[in-house]
Amino acid sequence: MIGILALQGAFIEHKYILDNLSVESFEIRKLSDLNKKMSGVILPGGESTTIGKLLLDLNMFIPLQDKIKNGLPSFGTCAGAILLAKYVEDGTPSLATMDIKIKRNAYGRQLGSFFTKDKFDDEIIPMSFIRAPLITEVVAGNILATVNDDIVAVKQNNQLVTTFHPELKTDFVHKYFLNTIVQR
Repeated sequence: MIGILALQGAFIEHKYILDNLSVESFEIRKLSDLNKKMSGVILPGGESTTIGKLLLDLNMFIPLQDKIKNGLPSFGTCAGAILLAKYVEDGTPSLATMDIKIKRNAYGRQLGSFFTKDKFDDEIIPMSFIRAPLITEVVAGNILATVNDDIVAVKQNNQLVTTFHPELKTDFVHKYFLNTIVQR
């Protein structure tokens, strides 16, 4: 059972991918949802400062942070990557569980959004970047994907982040998360 943080942003697309993979999931909308049994959590794209504020307002911040620090498999896309990063340029770190440095809106505003195909863990996949952040440094972990020498996906222990939105075009990264991190 995978929990999907559903406070704001593009969470429903992750549910569709999991449904198509026949993986049970549920939406995390309130503190009691964090007590449900889950084998992993997805932190979707959206607006990282809004999601961070809602986590605090709903008293979910510390419990979620503790679960991730204690090994809960976690997958953050775009804003979710920002939430997991320990170091955020031009911003305040949120959950700060992953040893990466990230820059918010690195490619500019909405007009700087783009689509490409590139290699993720030796497979060419579609990648949609929407007001995307950029991973500027990996302190610990493995780089799984780059685009034009920019780091766009990293795995560190129980955590996976992408600065693009795989849920829009492919199920490959979700399969990677389920098979490599959740099943480990």
